[in-house]
Amino acid sequence: MSKYVTFPELNKKNIGFLKVLIGLLVIFTMVLFVGENIADVKAIMGENYADSLPIYSVETEEKVVSLTFDAAWGDEDLDEILSILDNHNCKATFFVTGDWATRYPDAIEKIYKQGHDLGNHGANHKHMTMLSQDEMTEEIKDCHNIIKAMTGIDMDLFRAPYGDYNENVVLTAKLSGYYTIQWDVDSLDWKDYGVDSIVNTVCAHKNLRSGSIILLHNGSKYTASALDALLTNLEGQGYSFVPVSQLIYKDDYSVDHTGRQFK
Repeated sequence: MSKYVTFPELNKKNIGFLKVLIGLLVIFTMVLFVGENIADVKAIMGENYADSLPIYSVETEEKVVSLTFDAAWGDEDLDEILSILDNHNCKATFFVTGDWATRYPDAIEKIYKQGHDLGNHGANHKHMTMLSQDEMTEEIKDCHNIIKAMTGIDMDLFRAPYGDYNENVVLTAKLSGYYTIQWDVDSLDWKDYGVDSIVNTVCAHKNLRSGSIILLHNGSKYTASALDALLTNLEGQGYSFVPVSQLIYKDDYSVDHTGRQFK
């Protein structure tokens, strides 16, 4: 008798079964990990349903919209964007990464001095849903501290890079003192379809209404060139502009399944 323990030869069927079993084990572990994170945050935050949802738009009687710019790339078009915004008396919200702020401190100063919102876009533009709770907190806090050191302000508006969020991301941001902001009107400027495409996409968007939050990006090929026409068109429709900080409700609010915030 052999002194070694032997096993049946693995065939393709056995190997396939093992692959499925390992895959299910990995998925179960991930779900368990995320679930524990959510449970930990909820234990601290409580069970306020609105706290686990991002804000896509706001119910308001005023005919106002908010322009938001995600800033994580270059700054070559920023001066033109700021000049056009100023010409239209439009205060916008710039969601900046900590990395971008570190590379372009003069840009942060210009945005801040012209009275626009500064929002948190994470330290390094990572997919937040792929991070642990501690890693998410670090991304948010690192960006917060960078802007705080530059401007003295404590930001409270957060947008997840790529718009990539889940319940745990929103709750973790809330625990860090932030409201998570999405959008209901996407300009698609990052697709580089051209000036007319950006203007038409925004100004004829099916979701455009009072309280809409519009997504734009600085550093995109056509955004600065489209901005004047976009703002002129929106003004022609009767809209005026407020930054997100003046649009959203910060106390005693609810958020419906579409992400619209109500008082």
